[in-house]
Amino acid sequence: MHKPLAIGELGTVLGVWAHPDDEAYLSAGLMAAARDRGHRVAVATATYGERGTPDPRRWPPGRLAAVRRHELVASLAAVDVAEHYWLGFLDGACAQIPEAAGVAAVSRLIDEVRPRTIVTFGPDGMTGHPDHRAVSAWTTAAWRATGTRARLLYATCTPAFHATWGPVNERLGIWMSGHGPVTAAEDLALLVRLDDEALDRKQVALRAHATQTTPLIDELGEDAFRDWWATEAFAAAAPARLSSAAFAGGAR
Repeated sequence: MHKPLAIGELGTVLGVWAHPDDEAYLSAGLMAAARDRGHRVAVATATYGERGTPDPRRWPPGRLAAVRRHELVASLAAVDVAEHYWLGFLDGACAQIPEAAGVAAVSRLIDEVRPRTIVTFGPDGMTGHPDHRAVSAWTTAAWRATGTRARLLYATCTPAFHATWGPVNERLGIWMSGHGPVTAAEDLALLVRLDDEALDRKQVALRAHATQTTPLIDELGEDAFRDWWATEAFAAAAPARLSSAAFAGGAR
């Protein structure tokens, strides 16, 4: 068991995500709390989410990408974040991108933003989505390769979340494999519990992603949707172990 982080300890925060709305579901509360304390917060999104629709005839990729760009700006504004970067990869194809290209893109971000805290998906990709898993792998490799002193936090879920929302998540088909990540509360690096005011703010951020969230709000109802992600949980990534050969080579 270890002492969890406080928001005031996060410093500059960089979030690295796959699609517009990932950042809102998994870190809107964290971002708002960090900004309220005067911390710099930057967000990077790997794709425009141009394939995120069950109705591609109504929403062809070019049209949906344009709308989702505007949605993301509005969503980030709700939590007082204005610094955003697009990585420009194809939605649904991140796993096919050469890993070196993805790692280089995230490494450039780390060098530019110089964060104290990086947040992204865990290796599981939260839902298991291949784009999420690829972004996690890129970010983890870039974090290790750049030698940054930043901490890397993976979005995760608690046993209490699964106990409360398991049936809903199963009905909605949230998890592409298994039941999503789970980390015991005592093993978390950071747990953000949103009070009523913070939840209202997160709801605004999520509703801004209307092409994605409106059907879910209609399905769950306003109150249940609001409470669904009322906590944001993060586990610390483990640094890579240096081999004796690395020490012999002068690693530091």
